[in-house]
Amino acid sequence: MAGIAYAQAAAPAAGPAGGFASFIPLILIFVVFYFLLIRPQQKKARELQNFINNLKKGDRVITNGGLYGKITGLTDSVVTLEIADGVRVKVSRGSIMGSAVEAEKQAAAPAKKGG
Repeated sequence: MAGIAYAQAAAPAAGPAGGFASFIPLILIFVVFYFLLIRPQQKKARELQNFINNLKKGDRVITNGGLYGKITGLTDSVVTLEIADGVRVKVSRGSIMGSAVEAEKQAAAPAKKGG
């Protein structure tokens, strides 16, 4: 039993470099998460905010609820969409997900590849 205690006491203590070296994997994981997850998400959010700020009458958009429509009226916080002939709904600007034209292009692209 004394041999185990002696071996444990004789082990070299981790110096300052050993303590920092144990944090290197954590730092690398954070860097990978930043470049693969956080940064692209921030870029996408910034692009969506620019799109919402630059809305104008006549733009075709899609809402978070899946409604496709053409903008017929705008205020600072409300967008009026025409979703069918004579059918208009009011939604908040924050519920606009993106351009309906872009969504239709993306939906048509896989159909062309498969056929």
